[in-house]
Amino acid sequence: MAIGMFLFATVDTQAKFLTEIYHPVQIVWVRQVGLLVGVIVLLLMRGMHILRTDHKRLQILRGTFAAISPLCFVMAISFVPLVDAMAVGFIAPFIVTILGAIWLKERVGIHRWGAVVIGFIGTLIVIRPGFGTMHPAIFFVFIAASLFAARQILSRYLSTTDNTSTTLAYTALAGSFWLTLLIPFFWHWPVEPLHLLLFGSIAFFAAMSEIFVIKALEITQAVVLAPVQYSLIIWGTMYGFLVFGQLPDHWTWIGTTIIIAGGYYTFYREKLTQHKASKTL
Repeated sequence: MAIGMFLFATVDTQAKFLTEIYHPVQIVWVRQVGLLVGVIVLLLMRGMHILRTDHKRLQILRGTFAAISPLCFVMAISFVPLVDAMAVGFIAPFIVTILGAIWLKERVGIHRWGAVVIGFIGTLIVIRPGFGTMHPAIFFVFIAASLFAARQILSRYLSTTDNTSTTLAYTALAGSFWLTLLIPFFWHWPVEPLHLLLFGSIAFFAAMSEIFVIKALEITQAVVLAPVQYSLIIWGTMYGFLVFGQLPDHWTWIGTTIIIAGGYYTFYREKLTQHKASKTL
């Protein structure tokens, strides 16, 4: 999961750089194509039986979310600083907690619900609604974070019956299908060799990040892995400064600290609960 987060940050940085010239639909389409190429190779090597599943609709739904979520995020970072968008995106682990309780029936006690409230307060501090300090595009991050969380919950649910390659295949096929319908209206040929190189890099690293995240969710609970997403703030700050000369203001730091504190408290309680359960056994 940690490797996946680093690669996501790398992809988002390159995507933000390219939004100065290219439409988000084209950037996300290229991102999805990298995953599609890998899946086509996988199908040729291992056969069409990879697509067998008892949850075809859920797999297609996850693939659809995998197309819409990054599209919303790239649309947001074309207007707002990368690290600010990532900070707001940290609401995703709390959405994972809520969806994990509702859909997967994972036990969520008062401490986790308290952490969800704390995380939401931290998010409000970052965006400061009503103060006119944040571009309205930041709300696209809320949509992206919600769909990213839904993808994680679906991955966890599907992992009980489908392996990584099946989920990966449907993610690539469904996401690429919807984006390919849109690409004729937004395509713009790369104007520089550097842009072509960045498109290729986005395609490769996006595919790798998706594989790492799906595999991580196959191994352990979503609520346990959720706090690892906070490593994004390290890479987002680093890339934001080195590439765009942007650093978060003090309100973003305060809000992000509150969000991370709530997330790590959830992680601590989870580990404590698991330790008590193991001692009981």
